[in-house]
Amino acid sequence: MRLKNTLLLFALTAGCFQLAAQEPPQSEKTWREKLDSLAAPLDDSDELVERLRNMPNIEVGKGISFEPQDKKYRMTMRFRMQNLLAFDFDKNFSHTDTEARVKRLRLRFDGYIFSPKLLYSIQLGFTPYDAKDLPNGNTNIVRDAMVYYMPNNNLSLGFGQTKIKANRARVNSSSALQFVDRSIVNSEFNLDRDFGFFAEYYRSLANDFNLGLKGSVTLGEGRNWSESNKGGFAYTGRVELYPLGRFKSLGDVAEGDFEREERPKVLIAGAYSFNNNTTRLQGQNGAYIPEGGMRNLHSYFVDFILKYQGFAFYTDFMGRQCDEPLFTGDAQTSIYTGNGLNIQTSYLFPKNWEIALRNSTLFPDKEVQPIVGYKHNNQTTIAVTRYLIGHSLKVQADASFNHRAESVNPMYNRWEFRFQVELGL
Repeated sequence: MRLKNTLLLFALTAGCFQLAAQEPPQSEKTWREKLDSLAAPLDDSDELVERLRNMPNIEVGKGISFEPQDKKYRMTMRFRMQNLLAFDFDKNFSHTDTEARVKRLRLRFDGYIFSPKLLYSIQLGFTPYDAKDLPNGNTNIVRDAMVYYMPNNNLSLGFGQTKIKANRARVNSSSALQFVDRSIVNSEFNLDRDFGFFAEYYRSLANDFNLGLKGSVTLGEGRNWSESNKGGFAYTGRVELYPLGRFKSLGDVAEGDFEREERPKVLIAGAYSFNNNTTRLQGQNGAYIPEGGMRNLHSYFVDFILKYQGFAFYTDFMGRQCDEPLFTGDAQTSIYTGNGLNIQTSYLFPKNWEIALRNSTLFPDKEVQPIVGYKHNNQTTIAVTRYLIGHSLKVQADASFNHRAESVNPMYNRWEFRFQVELGL
């Protein structure tokens, strides 16, 4: 009997995979069709379409969903993984390092409970990259744990832990990138995740002109920090302008023009964050500030996106300021103040091959240049991506060249070659 049940379960599972394989590629489904398929179990699909359109950056329409007959809750379960192979070379093109690992392995649960107005989002990360220990000894398995209340189609209020909505590149999911990973500019200045209160509001002002407002008040020490008896809070606000209308399929939080916008679509956005008396060198990231010190950090971000018929263009400018970036008791440590500029462009061919080019430059302030070890740091990257099922199943490869002006260490790696497979359900 046990063998019979096992064979039956195997047959059902195989059937599910066969049906999934027969689904058309994501690009062949319109956003409305995907939302309508989700809305089918509910009475008012038009209202749900509008509600999901303005959801707080929760990816919908993927994974395996469960909903009881009484419709008291809905849960969508998903997983994703990124398998990475990378090689580094010095200025003489001699091999210096090899990286081979599962970079990201994540499990996610999204849905609503009691009412479609009460949403939740949970995400767990299981690799060392995702779950590295914090300076205070806490672990980082929990990435997102949010409860959202949406009183209407345009407003969402959230409590818990998630990404701070500051710069475009960080808000984009790492599953929706057109390069193997984000830029060096984002790595240095992004605010990452934090715990606190979050709010998002969207409104159509006139014709196709849309406005988005996002804000948060958070602990300021990053995810899973638990408590802070010294510092203040982090206050972040972001304004988004869509002068030509909203992007298809949440295209403002996914790189590349996979939906092939029929008309030009533009996003112009700016954000500012004040982190009061943080105890970490990057605010939500980094090691402890030396000697138990605290600093006020000011971060700023400007984004621009243009998409049209497979072509995409991005510009990210961001930076950080601090009144006292140096430490008298530790001359080898500083808060990285300065700014950075990231420019990238891409084109998606009809067969879902994409080529992308990115140039990223870090400009540290003069007083911290001797500590960070260069006057400026530039990285140029070219990438090729083959999308098999949208961003859910893709193969990526990119090559980067690094150049540091007046580098303290002349033996830094000049070349980097990376290959990655992204698979998500």
